[in-house]
Amino acid sequence: MNSRKHIVKRLLKTLFEFYPVMMPVVIACILFNAVISSIPTVFMQNIIAIVEQSWQSGDWSSVSGRILHFVSILIVFYVLSLAAGFAFNQMMAIITQGFLMKLREKMFRTMEKLPIRYFDTHNHGDIMSYYTNDIDTLRQMISQSLPQLMISTVTVVTVLGIMVYYSLWLTLLILCGVVFMLWATKKVGGSSARFFLAQQKTIGKTEGFIEEMMNGQKVIKVFNHEEESKRDFDAINEQLFRDAESANRFANMLMPILSNIGNVLYVIVALVGGTLLLTGAPNVSVSGMAFSISIVVPFLNMTKQFCGNISQVSNQVNSVVMALAGASRIFSLLDEEPEMDEGYVTLVNAKEENGEIVECPERTGMWAWRHPHKAEGTVTYTKLAGDVRLFDVDFGYTPKKIVLHNITLYAKPGQKVAFVGATGAGKTTITNLLNRFYDIADGKIRYDGININKIKKADLRRSMGIVLQDTNLFTGTVMDNIRYGKLGATDEECIKAAQLAGAHDFITRLPEGYNTVISGTQDNLSQGQRQLISIARAAVADPPVMILDEATSSIDTRTEAIVQRGMDALMVGRTVFVIAHRLSTVQNSNVIMVLEHGRIIERGDHQSLIAEKGKYYQLYTGAFELE
Repeated sequence: MNSRKHIVKRLLKTLFEFYPVMMPVVIACILFNAVISSIPTVFMQNIIAIVEQSWQSGDWSSVSGRILHFVSILIVFYVLSLAAGFAFNQMMAIITQGFLMKLREKMFRTMEKLPIRYFDTHNHGDIMSYYTNDIDTLRQMISQSLPQLMISTVTVVTVLGIMVYYSLWLTLLILCGVVFMLWATKKVGGSSARFFLAQQKTIGKTEGFIEEMMNGQKVIKVFNHEEESKRDFDAINEQLFRDAESANRFANMLMPILSNIGNVLYVIVALVGGTLLLTGAPNVSVSGMAFSISIVVPFLNMTKQFCGNISQVSNQVNSVVMALAGASRIFSLLDEEPEMDEGYVTLVNAKEENGEIVECPERTGMWAWRHPHKAEGTVTYTKLAGDVRLFDVDFGYTPKKIVLHNITLYAKPGQKVAFVGATGAGKTTITNLLNRFYDIADGKIRYDGININKIKKADLRRSMGIVLQDTNLFTGTVMDNIRYGKLGATDEECIKAAQLAGAHDFITRLPEGYNTVISGTQDNLSQGQRQLISIARAAVADPPVMILDEATSSIDTRTEAIVQRGMDALMVGRTVFVIAHRLSTVQNSNVIMVLEHGRIIERGDHQSLIAEKGKYYQLYTGAFELE
């Protein structure tokens, strides 16, 4: 974790990056406002000195004019201070909300570049907490704590300079009191800060738990797990209460302690100042003035001002610590290693001229791999055919646990390859490697004869359509969700894809047809209907390679027959990888791979595997249950 000093520097650097002109203007306004707030003490000293001199001399003729002169200057300063205060408050409102907006955008852009591995290993509710709680702590710090810290710091420095100018003895007395204030801040504020950090982490855990429980609400009710869920939540909530209660208890103790130290110091300065005045003690100061009532009285005011601003600085410690805790989590997200992509082979529109493949700007229905050769300074084009081959592939989600062992297979253009086997055998893992959601530990994967590590990931994934077991629809119309597979698709293309997938009939019966608005999770569509839309989404992309990961597992038998006809039409001329537990859906595959514990133990078509009477035969006839 970054040090607090580093986090503060990075926050300020980011602020200046987002607002390079407005930030210096705001700082100038804050500095001006803080200096002006310290000046009344000087005017008070001058006015008291005028009255004191007139009292001693008995000449009151010019007192009112001289006092009015100082008051007029002070009014001008106050008007300027009011204008500066209004200006920086307005600009800080823009900066605060703009900074948070731009930071959220930066976080989201970073998140979109992260590998799938990150989301597999981080709680989704905790990730959401970055955008809510952690961002909100920065809002409070930037809009309130940062300006207040700057004002208080400048005021303290200015007042300290004025105090030294008037009397060194009384200044040293006040500084002794400040030492006690800082000691109290360190002791009490340090404990508060520690618990605020813990609170911020516990909030993330709480949100993660709630998100998990909401997603699994049906399972909780089916298994009557409500009471256990309540107990688990109560435990996390109790921890959050303890952290928050401890943090706020120490925070609420700090201000009364500092205020009382300031009050005691005020009384001590009054007593010492009066004693020095009565005894005629010599004064040590930059001004060279002797002790007088015109020095002691303003000093009392400066004591209140000095201690009050020290208290204000101390009071901001908690919100600053919370903000730094939130910023640390945000920066940890921003510092995550993005998904690496060293590929340089791209997918382009192409056509054939004189027996050669050439690149063209318009869509022709033909794609080709553009392969630049830096050494020769040439570019070659390979037609996108969908020839996929794996050679001796090993892979593990962690280096210590290999889940795929020596996987070798090929899928020629237009072939249908099926993966069957027990849950956890490695079927989905293979398709994850084809999309390069994860990179292999050893071996090679070639796509149309090109090592997939050389292909840019976006182009690789654009050439493959995928239908997952878990459907993911997004808030928008049905048409928008189908068009998600190809943003430039026309309405006619989307409808044709829906017809191909067998989704057209039920979509036309929706209240608004293709313009019916659905959401990612809350709508009246059945699981099967949602899956049909996701199949249509893959169909509209019209890729040469299709991956169907349990695509019909959520569909009833009657609907499956409809979908299967559409899928068969969709598969024509494409290389297809099918993962299925329903072996009836893979019988017409060109080759069936039987996996067990990350190894291919059988391969062949349906008839040959049945004749072998091995594991596939056992699975198909029901003589063997899936583990």
